[in-house]
Amino acid sequence: MNGSPFPQDGNTGKPTFHCYLKPAPISMHSMEPATHDLTFWVVISTGLHIVAFIGVTLHALKRRRNASATVLWIFVAWSLPLFGPLLYLSFGIDRVPLKGLAKKAANQLMQLQRNKQHEEAGQGHLGFRALPGKLSNQQSRELNQSIDELNPDHPLLDCNHITPLVGGDEAYPLMLQAIRSAKNHIHMQSFIFNRDDTGRKFLEALKAKAEEGVQVRLMFDTFGSTHAYLGGMFRKYRTVQKLEICGWTQANPLKRQFQINLRNHRKNLVVDGKVAFFGGVNIAGENITSKGRKAIRDYHFKVEGPLVHELQYSFLSDWFFMTEDSIENLLQSPHFPKAQACGSAMARIIDSGPSAPPELVGEAFFNAIVLAKTQILVVTPYFVPTVDILKALRSAARRGIDVRIVVPEKNNHRYAGLASKALFEELLSAGVRIFLRKPPFIHAKAMVVDDGIALVGTANLDVRSLELNYETTVLFEDQNAVNKLKLMVLEDISLSTELNLNEWLQRPSLQKLAENLAALMTPVL
Repeated sequence: MNGSPFPQDGNTGKPTFHCYLKPAPISMHSMEPATHDLTFWVVISTGLHIVAFIGVTLHALKRRRNASATVLWIFVAWSLPLFGPLLYLSFGIDRVPLKGLAKKAANQLMQLQRNKQHEEAGQGHLGFRALPGKLSNQQSRELNQSIDELNPDHPLLDCNHITPLVGGDEAYPLMLQAIRSAKNHIHMQSFIFNRDDTGRKFLEALKAKAEEGVQVRLMFDTFGSTHAYLGGMFRKYRTVQKLEICGWTQANPLKRQFQINLRNHRKNLVVDGKVAFFGGVNIAGENITSKGRKAIRDYHFKVEGPLVHELQYSFLSDWFFMTEDSIENLLQSPHFPKAQACGSAMARIIDSGPSAPPELVGEAFFNAIVLAKTQILVVTPYFVPTVDILKALRSAARRGIDVRIVVPEKNNHRYAGLASKALFEELLSAGVRIFLRKPPFIHAKAMVVDDGIALVGTANLDVRSLELNYETTVLFEDQNAVNKLKLMVLEDISLSTELNLNEWLQRPSLQKLAENLAALMTPVL
């Protein structure tokens, strides 16, 4: 050691120096594995994209439907690798798969057992079937004949009493009264069950009856009731004996179901098989007047008579599909007590959806429009109907029918409102009168034809209700009930602003652009 600060060579004793600044050159061969990995994944991802695209294309072409919808889905599947096919899987499949536990198969099983019971009981409520000779006019006979062809298991029934109700202010007290008077069972379903005081009030009423020994079944749509479902509102009630709660969904990977776009939009309540409620009113605080806030404008209906059995069967069919409860248990005689004549209304249920005959409710609306003689009144929050219904409305106006359509002035779904407005010009030009209902928001769904026929329930005049959702529509014929409903519609017209064609044509070009852009996407939703 000589005290030098540098390392020394062991042989010469001279200081040694090492350079660490210039790295050794890297051979290009060392980069080949990374390049190969990248090429491998590009090939794999491209192959998966092409396979998924072909799968979507073949599936979309498998069932004949709106051409623009098919083209749009094929475009989406190609333009958005992986994400596009996932969108199609979730939103583009608008029919229930036939394999596995499909809604269609469930309905068939229920109907077979029900028909057997009818035969054993001497036809039950079907003894009130309204025969063609009992129908008041040719218009009614032709309309019901067309529906019979598509909906033979649910005929027009006589001797019902139907009471039209306005919103939750009129409907909720009667619904809660019926619940509190239940002796045997309560079956209730709603698209929206809100996590608010109104939702809790109904749940507490159902809980109280279950604790008294009444069998209670509650079904809600998990999409429509997302806040209540994810917020845990139903959790504490699931432990109550005799209170069964079921969320409707067809997004269940274990059953190979991915259709989050197929929703149960029905809003039915059946108590003891003797009284029922149906219509557009969800279970939410916004449906009642409170602290100076006006309630959402909506139509609901109370019914007594043979039609109650039809609404009961509708609920039990949905329940069977979701729970796989035994058919014998669901179709037990206490659920279908002997039907009683309660009034003069003839009525039939039209349960539509992906498992029903295609365009069932759409054809009912179409034929009602075509057969109209003097007047057609339409109320709907979302007006984006099929091309056939649009043509029928224009044609009716051109032949002198008084056609009036009531829609919200301010829509709660901006896209739907814009798509609806894209149709106004052609309707106004044909002589259709369009009324923008001032706030509060109108959520009602109804079509009144002339003075004696009404189509009411949960179905909007839009593609979603006509083709995607599970809906309950009731056709009824009764002068008193139809007249009351007609007065409700005329009241909404009086609180609306009528569109003028010349003024409508002057709206800003940017607004027209937005409307037409929204209308382009209508078929895929």
